[in-house]
Amino acid sequence: MDMSSVIGREEELSTISRLYESERSEFLAIYGRRRVGKSFLIEEALGDKISFMAVGIYQKIDKDNVEKVDSYRQKQLAHFYNSLLEYGLPKASNPAPASWMDAFELLKKLLQRKRSRRKVVFIDELPWLAGPQSSELLEELGHFWNSWARKRKDIFLIVCGSATSWMVDNVLRDYGGLYGRITESIFLKPFTLEECERYWTKRGFHLSRYEIALTYMVIGGVPYYMDSIRPDRTMADNINAIYFDKDKARQEFKDVYTGLYSSSETYINVIRELGKRFYGMTRDELLKAVDKKGGGSFTGVLENLIDSGIIRSYTLFGGPRKQTVYQLVDFFTLFYLRFVENSDFTSWRSVQRSKPFYAWAGNTFELLVIQHMPQLANALRIKEYTTPFSWRGETPDGEGVQVDLIIPATAERADYICEMKFSEGKYTLTNNDVEEITRQISAVSNSKIHKPSHSIYVALITSFGTTESKHKIHVNDIVTLNSLF
Repeated sequence: MDMSSVIGREEELSTISRLYESERSEFLAIYGRRRVGKSFLIEEALGDKISFMAVGIYQKIDKDNVEKVDSYRQKQLAHFYNSLLEYGLPKASNPAPASWMDAFELLKKLLQRKRSRRKVVFIDELPWLAGPQSSELLEELGHFWNSWARKRKDIFLIVCGSATSWMVDNVLRDYGGLYGRITESIFLKPFTLEECERYWTKRGFHLSRYEIALTYMVIGGVPYYMDSIRPDRTMADNINAIYFDKDKARQEFKDVYTGLYSSSETYINVIRELGKRFYGMTRDELLKAVDKKGGGSFTGVLENLIDSGIIRSYTLFGGPRKQTVYQLVDFFTLFYLRFVENSDFTSWRSVQRSKPFYAWAGNTFELLVIQHMPQLANALRIKEYTTPFSWRGETPDGEGVQVDLIIPATAERADYICEMKFSEGKYTLTNNDVEEITRQISAVSNSKIHKPSHSIYVALITSFGTTESKHKIHVNDIVTLNSLF
């Protein structure tokens, strides 16, 4: 299996290879954010080994309109049938299916004609194929697997979808015919910084790690956006092409969310509100901001966005009680909402070195660091740690303090207070920095979150380290951008 064209994804490729080489039938579900490279991964990993592939086609539809729902279903069936013909099903003796039961019977006929040891079936964008009334397709897919494919031992069935919440609810957590039948699942995440570096190098770019990190903060590690960047243009020109053709960027923003959820408007409203407050909002704050009533439906919206990797939830300790905070973490969306939608900025050059740029860069660098926690822990030589968290508290004198990241290192019996500073050169610690660090140490050491038997370490994460100064003594460890790769 030649996988030399795929950058990174070693763990995912190993899973695909193992399932392909298995001596029994296997069922893989792969899901993740749109544009993250799910289809590319399967097509590159398996290539001409795919015995059949069908792709669901997105259509906007009112699920309460019976006529349009039926028309939607017929179009998806037609696409499925055309794919069967393309992969070798004789048209003369196999008329177009009138139902999903008929469609899967035709799929069986096609696979029975194949002589290969392994029959790979790849159903891409399954949520779109299933449509607004998905029970029929899911029931027939379950029947196809349980009554036929699983028993043959030579089928490798792969289903894929960008509507992550749909995939989780209807495939991974389904209590019908698919319950417990999935052999493996892959949640495909954006690239890490190290994978981005390998990608850029392979494509002939000669980018500094600073430029790679800054580009990551703008578009994230999303292969689709990375692939659109041309080596014969400066990064500024490439970013302009992605964002500052504003009609194109506006359409891309819609495309990211369209078709992912049954009511994309509610989701986009939540996203826009979170985009206004970088550090996030509580559930009650969000409910008030989007003018929604509480209950399971809104909880489902938040859970679906978390499943998609668009937002994260984190625990904010301190105050009268700990709080769950929801934060927008999709880099493309963050940049779009800050500098493109309803903005006067006209180019990446006009953004850079503006006051809003420095505020955005400082915040987004924190997010970049948090999304590379394994690399940060390794740089700090932390062998074992519990979930990092943010904290709000007071010094013994009553001064308010906020720490954006505390890493409780259990094996080292230490709490790491992490300060993150983004800069174009070496960072210079100031008197204000030292005063803030001193307040943080005092507040944390006198709080309930800190065990008296534990030490406190201050870690400074910067782009290029710090200049020499008398203030360096107040920091126990310095981590540079290089350590996040």
